[in-house]
Amino acid sequence: MAQEMRAGAVPAVADPAPLGLAGFALTTLLLSAHNVGWAPDLIWVGTALFYGGLAQFMAGMWSFRRGNVFTATAFSTYGAFWLSLATYVLLVVLGKFPAKEVPNALGWFLLAFAIFNTYMMFWAARINLAVFGVFLTLELTEILLFIGFFSGSGAGEGLVLVGGLVGILTAAVAFYTSAADVVSGMAGGRAVLPVGNALWTDRGRRRA
Repeated sequence: MAQEMRAGAVPAVADPAPLGLAGFALTTLLLSAHNVGWAPDLIWVGTALFYGGLAQFMAGMWSFRRGNVFTATAFSTYGAFWLSLATYVLLVVLGKFPAKEVPNALGWFLLAFAIFNTYMMFWAARINLAVFGVFLTLELTEILLFIGFFSGSGAGEGLVLVGGLVGILTAAVAFYTSAADVVSGMAGGRAVLPVGNALWTDRGRRRA
């Protein structure tokens, strides 16, 4: 076997997308359940630091190694999203920032990531329906949440609750996409669970 290996050959890197999607899905589920009022406060912070944060960020780094610019950008960004959000919340809990500023701060935080998510949602349409579904539901979640946080009490709290429900849907779509990618990798790349086709292709565009 040693004779069959080329000198300096680099071993194949497994697809990190299932890990990135799973870390994102699980952490989104816990935070969304908290926003709805089902889960305890801060239950999501540990996973935001280590699973949705660190593990997803590492999945992004491995995507760079594989040359996949979309998943590298998406997982690195949302890994950093969870690390940043958890850090901010912990600093608030430790009294480093006034609690009264939290809703406005979260509104700006989510608005900024919604801008990023908007163009990533369009580019996700070039991959498959399942990945597009993750970014579409996430877009709705972020919009509902940043409007809710900016609106304050009353109507704003209702929007945050609805955003939590849509966030749970986002987590479900991401879990499914992760599961489909895992079993596809186990089957040698063969599609086992349907993920749909790309909604946007370059077919027919290259005309003289």
